[in-house]
Amino acid sequence: MTAVSPAFWNPQAHMPTVMDRQVVIERGEGAYVYTQDGQRLFDGSAALWYANVGHGRAEIAEVAAEQMRKLETYHTFGRYVNDQAQALSERLRELAPMADAKVILNAGGSDAVDVACKLARRYWQVEGAPAKKIILSRESAYHGLHAYGTSVGGLDFNREGYGTESLIPETARVSRDDIEAVEAEILRIGPENIAAFISEPIMGTGGVHPPAPGYLEGLQRLAAEHDFLLIADEVITGFGRTGQMFASQRYNLSPDIVTMAKGITSGYAPLGGILVAPRVWEPFFTRGAESPVYRHGTTYSGHATSCAVAMKNLDILEAEHLVQRAKELETVLAEATTVLEGHALVKDIRVGGFLAGIELDPAISGEALADTLIERGFIFRPLPGNNLQMSPPFVTTDSEVHTAVKAIKDALDTAA
Repeated sequence: MTAVSPAFWNPQAHMPTVMDRQVVIERGEGAYVYTQDGQRLFDGSAALWYANVGHGRAEIAEVAAEQMRKLETYHTFGRYVNDQAQALSERLRELAPMADAKVILNAGGSDAVDVACKLARRYWQVEGAPAKKIILSRESAYHGLHAYGTSVGGLDFNREGYGTESLIPETARVSRDDIEAVEAEILRIGPENIAAFISEPIMGTGGVHPPAPGYLEGLQRLAAEHDFLLIADEVITGFGRTGQMFASQRYNLSPDIVTMAKGITSGYAPLGGILVAPRVWEPFFTRGAESPVYRHGTTYSGHATSCAVAMKNLDILEAEHLVQRAKELETVLAEATTVLEGHALVKDIRVGGFLAGIELDPAISGEALADTLIERGFIFRPLPGNNLQMSPPFVTTDSEVHTAVKAIKDALDTAA
């Protein structure tokens, strides 16, 4: 494997461990990527969950080039807006899991989580409930690595080392699966202090955990009973990963805010944002001179080229029926992973949508197994809790799913 320049500092990496063993990806095509050494690798994790329409789509590159020749971007602060940001927002409003949504665009998932949590707090200040500041989240949850995402994340190692348990103290973690324990913690903290609850419909980086029966329904009930906002973090699940455009639709959720990123462009350009329900946007739009300002935004909020790329990505999802295809692939994946059931080195297999978490026995390291699979031509990402992530692009074939799972089984057999 060719080493990269020593100038590059990898995210989420112990640098002395990875410096001499980087996998340098040079190009991609469909469900595969190719290293600088010429090795062909099946992209079993869709990179970081985002390569939904597959790699190397020339038609998306052409749209980006055309947009850049016309206008690379123009900012959207104050009274300005570029035509691509406006067009994408209109389209997202039609796709949103709530009626009459407003759209805030930014550069990615971590940005989206920050803007969502800040908006939740700002909303309650405007509504005359300044004590409602705490953002609740679930144990094992991942919500990006900006200050708010770091603070609400339920993976302790991401919060450690900054001088306090959380960079933003008005946060608290609650049970991942037990809705009764969640309600008890809400009553202990005091509903009058809670601004919002942020939750992934299907927990991703924390190990791929579909919701326990009744859990999401319970969150919806508690939000209504105790008057706090519900934020659905759909950075991973949005744009088809669960066989619906948004997982909130699959699970009949009615969130107040939805975060989105990754699949909105399938990774072809950085883009993220939030969808905001009328309850939350109303005071900022409809009170005339008395309407408050929500101070948000980054330089590239509504970046014109990224928005044009997103529009083409959505065209492909629709024209090739890839959301329906993801629904079909969930069945294929569930069937394929049955060959791992009962394996001495497999503790659990969880499938929810076209993504799976394969929980391994402590006798084998998920990182070691992932390294072995790279040598055999397959990328699978190790996750916390000794899990292996499987979430290929939607353009993957049935046979490729079965071949990929067989590669995992063969590697486990060798290790056993």
